[in-house]
Amino acid sequence: MSELVLVRPRCNDKCRTMRLQEVLEYALRGRDYRLVERLEDFKGLQNQRIIFAVSQGISGINLEYFRFLKVLRLNHQMLKGAVGGIIVDGESELYTKSIARDFVFTANQCGCTFPGRPLVEGTGSLQNFNIQAMNLETDNMGAYLKASRELVDTVAGFSQKPKKRPKILMLHASNFRTSNTVNFWQMTKENLKGCEIEEISLRNGSIQDCAGCPYKMCMHFSRRSNCYYGGVIVEQVYPAVQNCDALVLLCPNYNDAVSANLSAFINRLTALFRKNRFSEKNLFAVIISGYSGGDLVAEQLISGLNMNKSFILPSQFAFLETANDPESILEVENIQEKAREFAKHIMNTLKAVPDEP
Repeated sequence: MSELVLVRPRCNDKCRTMRLQEVLEYALRGRDYRLVERLEDFKGLQNQRIIFAVSQGISGINLEYFRFLKVLRLNHQMLKGAVGGIIVDGESELYTKSIARDFVFTANQCGCTFPGRPLVEGTGSLQNFNIQAMNLETDNMGAYLKASRELVDTVAGFSQKPKKRPKILMLHASNFRTSNTVNFWQMTKENLKGCEIEEISLRNGSIQDCAGCPYKMCMHFSRRSNCYYGGVIVEQVYPAVQNCDALVLLCPNYNDAVSANLSAFINRLTALFRKNRFSEKNLFAVIISGYSGGDLVAEQLISGLNMNKSFILPSQFAFLETANDPESILEVENIQEKAREFAKHIMNTLKAVPDEP
């Protein structure tokens, strides 16, 4: 059985770590775990269950944390088979989310899977726990403690349920004739055997973005798996999301951001999410950049769909490549093999097929 590991980059300022120490003592109470505080002990983490915990000061900078991050970025198999969650404790209202999604992207590239909602963040004021505290009839610190305990339980107990015939939903807003992202998906799809694939385009028609309806109104429509604005999101996308085992998003990167229609889709998922959790659905992405910045798009998906909407982030969830001119993806070295490997990775994740020796 995998051991539980607490990776907590050391901070010598005890005053700045007191709150995180209290949180961790509560979250880990009654559990055996291995503590990693020093860089020289940051090893032996494949196939482990890991809680990453970071204290950050008013600047949002923890120098020891960045040393750990550097090691991960130089060792891409370091977390293969691991399952993780992250707790970030800050002294201001800023930087907790940005440091978390940057870290999750890096750890995921190294092979770590993150269950839905893998982040617990404590801002300086803890005002981010206002709603949870009200729902739990406790104070904000009490909500922080409970959320951290639940995260540890989720990471320790996480498992994937294999599917005999996985259902994959692909969403895109691209031109099928000219898109490098679509070209790579077509190569990938050819290798996805033994599964059901549904493709929906968000390119045509009007995709109304979320306008932030009052909570009661949103809940009213959510109970019927509906949304005030209706349209293709409600008529086609909501049922397809409910029915799928995995969501694949095609995300061409032109301006270091998810396209407007895909962003609207993520925002509009809120109404469906109020009634349905997506914690058994996997998220994959194909991100093709014209120049650079694919990591920025990947982090948007991590924040919007894994951290907020509870989709599982399987290890190496995104295929990232650079291709500018139309069809130039076809000229990328070994691109067909890369597509086969990405398809194999998707199927191994969904069907729990062991890797070939």
